Amino acid sequence: MLSQKLGISLKFHLLLCTGAAFCATAPAWAQSAPEQVVVYGTLASDTGLSPAKVPATVNGLSAADITAAHGATVLDSLGTQVPGVSLSDSQGNSMFQDVRFHGFEASPLQGTAQGIAVYQNGIRLNEAFGDTVNWDAIPQSAIARMDTWSNNPVFGLNALGGAINVIMKNGFTVAGAQASLQGGSYGHGMASAEFGEDDGDFSFYGAAEGVTDGGWRLHSASNLGRLYGDVGWRFGQSEIHIIASGAQSGLGVVGPTPIQLAARNSAAVYTWPQITQNRIGSLAVGGTSKLDDNWQIAASGYVRALRERHVDGNDADFESCSKSSSFGGDLCLQDDAFGTPAGGKTTAFRNQFVIMNPAGQVFPFNASAVYGTVDRTATDTVTQGASLQLTGAAPLLGLGNYFSAGGSVDHSAISFRSNSTLGRIFPDLSVAVDPALAGSGNIVHTLGNLGYAPADLGGTTDYYGLYAVDALDLTEALTVTAGFRLNAANIATRDRSGNAAELTGTHGYSHFNPLAGLTYKILDGVNFFGGYSQANRAPTPLELDCANPTQPCLLENSLVSDPPLKQVVAETGEAGLRGETAIWDGTLNWSASAFRTNSHNDTVSLGSVIQGRGYYANVPDTRRQGADLSARYKTQGWSLYANYSWLDATYQFTGALSSPNNLKADANGNVTVKPGNHIPINPANSFKTGGDFEILPRVTLGGDISIIGSQYYDGDFANQNAKLPAYWLANLRLSYAVSDNWEVFGLVNNVFNRHDASYGTYFDPSNTVPLLSPPLTDVRNITRIQPVSVQLGFTFKL
Repeated sequence: MLSQKLGISLKFHLLLCTGAAFCATAPAWAQSAPEQVVVYGTLASDTGLSPAKVPATVNGLSAADITAAHGATVLDSLGTQVPGVSLSDSQGNSMFQDVRFHGFEASPLQGTAQGIAVYQNGIRLNEAFGDTVNWDAIPQSAIARMDTWSNNPVFGLNALGGAINVIMKNGFTVAGAQASLQGGSYGHGMASAEFGEDDGDFSFYGAAEGVTDGGWRLHSASNLGRLYGDVGWRFGQSEIHIIASGAQSGLGVVGPTPIQLAARNSAAVYTWPQITQNRIGSLAVGGTSKLDDNWQIAASGYVRALRERHVDGNDADFESCSKSSSFGGDLCLQDDAFGTPAGGKTTAFRNQFVIMNPAGQVFPFNASAVYGTVDRTATDTVTQGASLQLTGAAPLLGLGNYFSAGGSVDHSAISFRSNSTLGRIFPDLSVAVDPALAGSGNIVHTLGNLGYAPADLGGTTDYYGLYAVDALDLTEALTVTAGFRLNAANIATRDRSGNAAELTGTHGYSHFNPLAGLTYKILDGVNFFGGYSQANRAPTPLELDCANPTQPCLLENSLVSDPPLKQVVAETGEAGLRGETAIWDGTLNWSASAFRTNSHNDTVSLGSVIQGRGYYANVPDTRRQGADLSARYKTQGWSLYANYSWLDATYQFTGALSSPNNLKADANGNVTVKPGNHIPINPANSFKTGGDFEILPRVTLGGDISIIGSQYYDGDFANQNAKLPAYWLANLRLSYAVSDNWEVFGLVNNVFNRHDASYGTYFDPSNTVPLLSPPLTDVRNITRIQPVSVQLGFTFKL
């Protein structure tokens, strides 16, 4: 009965897909897949065009592709299967990784210059304060499909390198129940359950997930829980859904480890604790209504809330105040980084650097202590948004035509607070309060609010978008596409502490982003495409309030200044071939494409000469160009995929960038970048392959191999040092279908127990002299891939 109802309901299944998505459901235990169509816009419609007529590349992952990896987040599947995508694990936690696509990032880490737009069922997941993306909050089992898009400004702000669109399940597309449980190495355990059903004009879908992980490195335990629910109704030619989602996580993200320390103990970490706690919830309502056989209107609204708390133990660059100041012998911030003013280092200049608590109390310097700080941030954001869209497929001048137009508005209210508590670094590299150390346990700042300054910031962001796209079939083989999106952003910040008036400011940005392209059917199953588009990104409140190199911020902490930053504008051209061919008893899908993206006023995150601090800046021009080749073959009993990507990400200007811990930096902590220097942490070459094979009846063996090329260390902007070496990783999985309802499975990740590093940067080892024996001397910091791990589990379906 449910299966019959499900088949009737499929044509309405895609409510609240986000921007230009493949409207397709994933192959689940009781659902069938309709013909795929593409929707341009921020809401879904069953009125769309064939994917072959889209002048851009789209790489999709089905629900089966994602769940086969049995990972804690969707990133495992993205990193191993999608061409052009690489993962950067700077924090040593698989639930807190950066996604890089065509040289742009979508990261959960504050301080990363973001360049990819991410959506879940019509809700923008880029957080308003810093455009970060909390991948751990996406309910993995509830995903119907995930698509990675290039060359499409319809996704709005931040789609410089493209967009990732997550399409969720609902009760009209999934029927039945499923539960899964697994556990294994390093205290990792994961449980999930989902249920979907429709009863004529009513549907319900719900999913719940829980993950716990002891962490393969010291002090890196994590846990998370996720809930998702969708209730849908149909009446006449209309459909409406109410969707609720929530997630709570505590992530041990202890960052990269000095390479010499990692050589002594691969599980070692440097200065801890470092914990991020998130609570995220959203409520959305949306609906579609058919006006006639060719036209459909859709609307949605949502509210989304984020509560983020971050605790970070860091070393502190403190010294005894100069005798020429008014605080000789007291605790001061090292002032060497600020140079010598024209009038010399006067008493007034030196006085700015004395450390004090909120009451103005100063503390004597203790030469035997290794000072540190416990830095805390609290970010609270509430975002409300609405979208309206009209789609149609009525012929134009007797020619096939597809049209979409709409608009969106998103408003966010932001609260940000931070402070630093004085402590000391102990021999186990923990940073904590020591009652025996004068001043320890006090919230501190400098007299001049340089380097250390508690922050209390309020702010709002208002984002507006208006778009229209039309695809016209000039012939049966040739389709031309033209469109635009107009983005406008208003950002306001205000100091609530009464001590940092420079944080108060208002900023406005707007940009018209055109889209043009064509597709041509060369042969049956062979299609050419080419396109050009622009996209823009407005600076975030975080970046605007941390853009002064003379007042750098601890990027997960204090904000200190508010000079203007420019918006980023990216121009992308792309062309390629793709096709689908029946071979033997299966289907081969393949594509080959090349792209070039020129970005103007790109935002970069730079290190400060004050240890642990940084700031944001615009650079004139950058270029990311490359090629992607991919093929996937599927037939009865087995499937195989392979893809290769080449990326050439470079700076296109001459200028100085701050990288003080780089051994090749000059006396001011800068390196000189020249046109053609490669942007760090962007591997030029990557190859991925994998598949599944039914080796015996009901027994399936699968796996994947990733080979990631060498890349420059983060901070090696001028490419003067040795690269982070290439590495490779192999994973295996084995499943046995005990019955139609029961399946047991096992996973072995990093089968050959590789200890390569996936991320590298630089640090100042001088503070380790009194802590470690022998002290560290190498400035390189790395994050290694997780050693071999084993997981066992089972899945039950009804």
